[in-house]
Amino acid sequence: MTLDDIDRVAVLGAGSMGHGITEVVALAGYRVTMRDIKEEFIQDGYDDIEWSLEKLAEKDRIDESPETVLDRIDITTDLESAVEDADLVVEAAPEEMEIKHDIFSDLDEYTHEDAILASNTSSLPITEIAEATSRPERVVGMHFFNPPVKMDLVEVIYGQETSDETAETTYEFVESIDKTPIYVRKDVRGFVVNSVLGPFGDEAAWMVSQGEAEVREVDGTMVHERGYPMGPFELSDMTGIDIGYHVRKEAGQPIPPIVQEKVDAEELGQKTGKGYYDYEDGDGADYGPEDASDDFDWLRIEARIINEAARLIGDDVATAEAIDTGLRLGAGFPEGPCRRADKIGLDTVLEKLESLYEEHGADRYEPSEHLRQLVEAGNTGEDAGAGFYEYGESADRDYTTINVEHHDNGLLEVELDRPERMNALNQDLMDEVVHLLENVDVDEVRAVTFEGAGDRAFSAGADITGFSGIDPHEVEVTPVFQTVNDFPRPTLAKIDGFCLGGGHELALACDLRIATEDSEFGFPEINLGLLPGGGGTQRAIRMLTEARAKELIFRGERIDAQTAEDWGLINRAVPAEEFDDTVQEFVDDLVGGPPIALRKAKQVMNEGRDQDISAGLQLESQAFGLLLSTDDMMEGATAFMQDREPEFEGQ
Repeated sequence: MTLDDIDRVAVLGAGSMGHGITEVVALAGYRVTMRDIKEEFIQDGYDDIEWSLEKLAEKDRIDESPETVLDRIDITTDLESAVEDADLVVEAAPEEMEIKHDIFSDLDEYTHEDAILASNTSSLPITEIAEATSRPERVVGMHFFNPPVKMDLVEVIYGQETSDETAETTYEFVESIDKTPIYVRKDVRGFVVNSVLGPFGDEAAWMVSQGEAEVREVDGTMVHERGYPMGPFELSDMTGIDIGYHVRKEAGQPIPPIVQEKVDAEELGQKTGKGYYDYEDGDGADYGPEDASDDFDWLRIEARIINEAARLIGDDVATAEAIDTGLRLGAGFPEGPCRRADKIGLDTVLEKLESLYEEHGADRYEPSEHLRQLVEAGNTGEDAGAGFYEYGESADRDYTTINVEHHDNGLLEVELDRPERMNALNQDLMDEVVHLLENVDVDEVRAVTFEGAGDRAFSAGADITGFSGIDPHEVEVTPVFQTVNDFPRPTLAKIDGFCLGGGHELALACDLRIATEDSEFGFPEINLGLLPGGGGTQRAIRMLTEARAKELIFRGERIDAQTAEDWGLINRAVPAEEFDDTVQEFVDDLVGGPPIALRKAKQVMNEGRDQDISAGLQLESQAFGLLLSTDDMMEGATAFMQDREPEFEGQ
């Protein structure tokens, strides 16, 4: 079974996960049947899909009408008719092994022999689920995150007998429905995201139980100093304290006393009105920056998270890249734990774990063998040139926040890959762009394009969580904007969605900018009590009239793409359906143009912009004279005389 063989999909379950998966699959263009055991369950799920599609249409987030998408969805309560023609079945039933076994036993009988049988389970072993079938090689985990329409991540989990063909086809299917898959190559409890996320709440609960911290202190520090989207206790209240309790019980792990107290008191979080915070008579999770404490030992939590990641890598469950992607997309971490570990220093992490193990004697602090091996080999992180990732000055560096593709025609495509943060620029991303442009073989590049991953933003700005704890004297001007500006080949920003703050500054550092009509531009920094710090003030004042530039920066308001074109901020504002073709026309001219002349034209215009006209004319004259002696000039003249397209070689 390959991706091309998947035509029809069945989703078993119409609850929050089931109807969400059904909607995602139908949005991707597949025919899909949603099945549940009662007509009322099916109708409720279908109504939820209809409501969601209407909301997406109102926000222009889908290319088709809701009716067109709904036409691809069938509903039924009959299992056999739902799956008999299905090439892929996604089971999203309640998390009880007996129910899973009943379903998969029936699937073994009702589906054709090549069908892939996937489970959306978040906690049950795929291997055990597959025991109910005669074809365990066709059974795979396909763990979506809630809500599936919004969450980008899907874990593709091997059971003990899952074939590579089944897993690889499932992985490709996930990509085809515009989600990001990661492989979980062994069937471990909690898979990747929940395994690595577990210590986030667990260690925080132990620290409070042992009187070493307060609830608000923990949440305040982890959010406002370490950049997590919410604190461990707020997260536990949201998901349900009893959920984490039962996970620990099933795994045979000790229960922190504060967790046991909350479960015994039936104070389980938001769903009961009270948990670690009061949601009935109080203000809920009301911690703030003032609760953050320099005395709080955040490394104790992060060391355990990193140790769990190292254990999974050492056991060949997942790669560092998969773990970091999973925790960024599935848990909203500001950066992957492996990348963060390399910054902290793996030797520092190991030392912390060893001291905790010596002090408490608890198994949860025992360092993983893989972490020890990395440190013993001297691969302690970024400063050492290698840790979980490779660093150093070579072009072979592992990139974690950008995707790079270098085409044979000389086009270098750079994708900002932080869709969970709307491609906000953090230090890693900016460093990686600089590293790429400084190490790429310029002679092999004709043009560079920048775009944002996902469908919401080119880049919505700088990631302000990266500013946590920074003192004013520590702020430095990042070189990324000037590096892009000075790169000796034409650069083009492909803008689809938000282009704000630091993202706007990155776009302005490019030579050319093309945007969809729905894109928005602005410098919102003034609303944060800041100003654009990546050259935005200077590039705007040079590109626009003084009045327009000051309006854009002083008011901090967004402008639409048509206004941006009218003002001269961008080259084109085009309808979404014309965007790719327009970009391609520009790219064809850039990669097919004379490299030396384009480089000189860019250099002369950039350097002459800030000089008086006579100095600029002198630069132009010198460049013109140099170009007269090039082979490209002769090729251009000859092609003109022969009425053909020139073939420039950069000589």
